[in-house]
Amino acid sequence: MARLQGKTLFFITSPRTPMKMQPEIELFVEKFSGRTWNTRCQEEFIACLATDPRFEGVGSVSDPAFSARDRINRGPKALGFVDIKPTIALTDAGRNFLDEELCQESLLRQMLKFQLPSPYHTETSNNSGYFCVKPYLEIFRLIYTLGHITFDELMIFGMQLVRYSGFETIVEKIRHFRQAKEDCRISYRTFMGQYRDNELMEIYADEIQAGNTRTRESRDTSIAKFIKTKASNLRDYTDACFRYLRATGIVSLSQKGKSLSILPEKEREVEFFLANIDRKPVFIDDEARYKQYLFNAELPILYTDNRQNLIAEVTRLGLLAPRTIETSDIPTLKKALRQATRKRKEALISQQVETLKDYRAYTDVMEVFSEIRQNGYYDVPLMLEWNTWRAMTMLDGGNIHANLKFDDEGQPLSTATGNMADIICDYGDFSLIVEVTMQTGQRQYESEGEPVSRHLAKVKREQSKEAFCFFIAPTINPSCIAHFFTLHLANIAYYGGKSVIIPIELEVFEKMVEQSHRASYIPNPKQIKAFCDYSMQIASTAQSETEWYEAIKAKALNWLAA
Repeated sequence: MARLQGKTLFFITSPRTPMKMQPEIELFVEKFSGRTWNTRCQEEFIACLATDPRFEGVGSVSDPAFSARDRINRGPKALGFVDIKPTIALTDAGRNFLDEELCQESLLRQMLKFQLPSPYHTETSNNSGYFCVKPYLEIFRLIYTLGHITFDELMIFGMQLVRYSGFETIVEKIRHFRQAKEDCRISYRTFMGQYRDNELMEIYADEIQAGNTRTRESRDTSIAKFIKTKASNLRDYTDACFRYLRATGIVSLSQKGKSLSILPEKEREVEFFLANIDRKPVFIDDEARYKQYLFNAELPILYTDNRQNLIAEVTRLGLLAPRTIETSDIPTLKKALRQATRKRKEALISQQVETLKDYRAYTDVMEVFSEIRQNGYYDVPLMLEWNTWRAMTMLDGGNIHANLKFDDEGQPLSTATGNMADIICDYGDFSLIVEVTMQTGQRQYESEGEPVSRHLAKVKREQSKEAFCFFIAPTINPSCIAHFFTLHLANIAYYGGKSVIIPIELEVFEKMVEQSHRASYIPNPKQIKAFCDYSMQIASTAQSETEWYEAIKAKALNWLAA
């Protein structure tokens, strides 16, 4: 069990995106159900997970058992999707989470039950009675009460909500912060930093006064280092909280404003659970009863568990005939709502594609790229992936499919999973995958080099036709250039032969989009193919990877020329 030793809230950071738990839980219960969750089992699990293409990373080399506990104990266990005592088992809540139709609802239920303290998270003698809260429930309450909450507001103030009785105090602090922000005459960054540090100095006043300012990561005992470390931890937990809240489908994210708000069509649902869920943690000292409660797939009761509420929603949306509604049970009515939501999302995405195909969204696409280069969004990697999909859709013909996840409003929710290309462009006779990254330096090569090659090989194998790849990043690391140049020339059976992977700087790609917009005709897939063929031709004659890269860069800047 975990010990509650901090003075602020914490949230699940591993994995950072909740839906990444699904394949790991599937593997966990498929291979290890009935086993005892001991060191040997943990080491076997992380070794098994490291070979799964859906898992990004290999775990800790020095302590693989710790890596296994990090993947299971923090998320799947804490949210009640798996039980690991006395032996490993999938819970009813976990079974629903693995069901694509029920996963979002299941995630919401479990997050609303997450509490501090609990039999899984116990207080020490030094901080007995310090925590008394269901964190996600109270953060939802903050968003609803304030209309929206920014990342910085949640980080500085929301993370102080360790007791639900202090809710109104936190609300007033945020309102005061907003007013002070309006009145301040210094840059927001400076203002926010000073405000955050002052709050941290107050939260940790006892530790600072006692001289307990050493952190695990450093021997530096200065107050400045101590506060910097606490601020970094708060940022990590806040980011994790944002991502889990978004995954419920209840909130909307403003990428530029870096804030969350309740979706208008979800307000009734939020009002219902805020009014009906007990704010006080339950079964703190009774693990058996706590597990019975946590694993229950039907708790807490949600707005859409009530048949009359469901009928009202289905009737309002005109989803079923009145006679059908009268005879439908709750699962049927819920299914109708989910199908309607899915169709609405598909329609919204289709509208985006239509707007992109005739270049009506050109200015917006280019402005988004500009904001990406200036790091102007909450989730820059996600925005790069989404906007590149939009650019490729606009660039020429073909069926352009983004593997990122969209929310119910048709907006980007999370990046593509680790076992697939970011974007797949099907041009009939051939395909093009597009991989994007904000990674720079040697990390770019270590994180992207081999996976990009594998994703291209996967598309070749599945589609049984020629395929190429664009690799787009703000800057291209020389190691990636050398690697992709080598793959042009090496006939590797594992990768489906020679791999044409073309590294393109983001600024150069923007120029390609600009040329497409300015052309007096609509570019066609043959010109994409010609560019890829040119890359292979130059690679076969170039004296070095540098010569090849400079040649394809020059070609990209004039890619529509005959």
